[in-house]
Amino acid sequence: MYKFVLGTLSLGIALASLNAAPPVGASATIINAKGKAIGTATLTETVDGIILQVSAKGLKKGDHGMHIHRTGKCEAPKFDSAGPHFDVSNRQHGRDNPKGAHSGDLPNLAPGKRKTAFAEAVIPGVALFGATGLLDSDGAAIVIHAGPDDYRTDPSGNSGGRIACGVFKKV
Repeated sequence: MYKFVLGTLSLGIALASLNAAPPVGASATIINAKGKAIGTATLTETVDGIILQVSAKGLKKGDHGMHIHRTGKCEAPKFDSAGPHFDVSNRQHGRDNPKGAHSGDLPNLAPGKRKTAFAEAVIPGVALFGATGLLDSDGAAIVIHAGPDDYRTDPSGNSGGRIACGVFKKV
């Protein structure tokens, strides 16, 4: 009898987990200026905002600015099509700027000797859809820059040219 009750309980938990709604999310394949895939970015919506996870390879060693941009378009080689930074609060760039930070401002991506990098950040006050949503009618993109973000210079932290980009799509 005990095994049956335990087995039934396990089956009930398994069935309940199948009925649970998966987290709302989005992902992007990050491409370089030659159109080659060099990484991925994922967005997971939580009650605290969006959790962003980025992994990339083939980048030069050293810090690279990284931002969420307003338009979900990545036309190589310059990626200007991604538009300005995503910003729901009409602020300037950078966490160290007294008039900042943009909602799309992120920490630097720091590849090491193997030219690979991983970063995770929480973007508070942002959702995937709605008034503060990233995935509006023209979408959103992640952009990686050639140099480090100084976290204060408007509009992009003096981080240099755009070297990689990925368009977010709902998953």
